Amino acid sequence: MKNNEQGNSVGPAKPKWWTYLGPGIITAAIVFGPSKITITSKMGASYGYSLIWLTVVAIGFMIVFTEMAARIAHAKKESLLQIMRNKWGNTIPVIVGAGIFLVTTSFQAGNSIGVGISIGEMTGTTPAIWIALFTLAAISMLFFRSFYKTLEKCMISLVILMLLSFIVTFILSKPSFKDLASGLVPQIPEGSAPLVIAFTASCFSIVAAFYQTYLVQERYKNRPAHSGGYNKAESRPGIILLGVLVIIVMGCAAAVLHTNNIPVNTAMDMARALEPLFGEFATLLFLLGLFGASFSSLVGNAAIGGSLMGDALYNNSSFDFKKNRILIAAVMIIGASIAIIFGKLPLQAIVIAQSLTIFIVPIIGISLFKIANDKEIMGELVNTNLQKLIGILGLLLLITLAAINAYNLFIR
Repeated sequence: MKNNEQGNSVGPAKPKWWTYLGPGIITAAIVFGPSKITITSKMGASYGYSLIWLTVVAIGFMIVFTEMAARIAHAKKESLLQIMRNKWGNTIPVIVGAGIFLVTTSFQAGNSIGVGISIGEMTGTTPAIWIALFTLAAISMLFFRSFYKTLEKCMISLVILMLLSFIVTFILSKPSFKDLASGLVPQIPEGSAPLVIAFTASCFSIVAAFYQTYLVQERYKNRPAHSGGYNKAESRPGIILLGVLVIIVMGCAAAVLHTNNIPVNTAMDMARALEPLFGEFATLLFLLGLFGASFSSLVGNAAIGGSLMGDALYNNSSFDFKKNRILIAAVMIIGASIAIIFGKLPLQAIVIAQSLTIFIVPIIGISLFKIANDKEIMGELVNTNLQKLIGILGLLLLITLAAINAYNLFIR
């Protein structure tokens, strides 16, 4: 305690609002990976600005559910899987933890490939070298004294890199702001349904929202001054930033690819299309953004899978728990190995991930919603009526998407 001139005691200074941004920024960086860039670029290339409105809807639901998770972290000291274990027994937490581990492992190769291709294209070298190098760099982060602080600094740096890269690319592409605004009017162009479903499911990521609880609690352990109460800055700015990144990339694709009738199937198609129009500088900027998105997802995706599996098996979600670090490293190594051996995400891995997601996503969403509605657990942080209404609509959307995916995968 320090004394002021009048002799009154002065307590510790309240943390600045921007020091709360870590968990939301990490979540945004995890969601905005190479697959998101590919889907978003394809939407802009195929349908111009007409699906911009979908970003607003998906981000709106994402904000509500990440805020539920953040409030749960304030209401209870236990992890979210532990709260579920206390409330419903051990079965559901094990299913959720193991399922998320398998899903993240199945999709990890895509993040590794994104890192390898982005650096490989910039340097004219083979992607395999960079996949191995940056996987080792990511694993080395696990040996820092505080993995959370290292993760937070890394993610914030990568998000800044992405934001600067894509903003400059956006300016160079000279999008039509009038058409951009018109894209806020809801419409579903003919033939766009598969992309709409894929985009909504990836942008409204209930797994990432669920993990927000763990990120907030990890931050408490590393920054005790932030444990004083719930702050909207923990989630909302980061998720809004996610929406901004999505709109920027979709706008670039609409201005460059759609206008010139250039098809796109991968993020690299977008990068290559920029060079003849704007020169090597624009391509380099886009590749830097792609690298930032890929490496941040590589690290964050593995952190989700490993720590939740550890919580399910060992009842310990801490990044500092040795077995959790081993599980996180395992996700990275498996993803890198698949990327180097196959050079792409194998169809079998995609099918496994989709199948697991179909069953796990509704369980995660309903569990998160029920706990956030539980007055006994949440106290004053329980969902408001508006949050309940939006939450129900979000769950209906998740269940509908799961049903459509199940039909396409098993019946069609």
